[in-house]
Amino acid sequence: MLRVLSLTAATLVCATALGAAPGNSTPDSRTGPPGQTQDSKPSHTRKPQVGKASWYGRIFQSHKTASGELYDMNQFTAAHRTLPIGSWVKVTDLNTDRSVVVRINDRGPVARNRIIDLSYGAAKVLSMKGVDQVRLDVLQTPDIAEIAENLGPQ
Repeated sequence: MLRVLSLTAATLVCATALGAAPGNSTPDSRTGPPGQTQDSKPSHTRKPQVGKASWYGRIFQSHKTASGELYDMNQFTAAHRTLPIGSWVKVTDLNTDRSVVVRINDRGPVARNRIIDLSYGAAKVLSMKGVDQVRLDVLQTPDIAEIAENLGPQ
């Protein structure tokens, strides 16, 4: 008798688990045709960060970054303490209202009162002379139009 109850319980657990598979148990997944699931997930956007930015250049040229690639001061890259390596960030200089899109490929900045270290190339686009106040907007995917704007006429 105990064995029959155990088998019944196991069957119910499996059936319940299959019915609760991702995409099958949410109210949104029940709106389409039967057998179809919706794979869309809500996009989580981060709040913009505001703080001081600095830049680094020639001294670190060709040194290895946290991503493993060699630092190229003329590329549009940056160092950030917590954003995932490979993240794309729009950096807007609040003094000049100029912006540039960079890829996070390193960790930093070392100075605690700064939120990002930009490559020389990115800082040049922003016309930075030293440390400037900036806003960081994390991009979900690189917007090709914004990247093209940074490149300018070729």
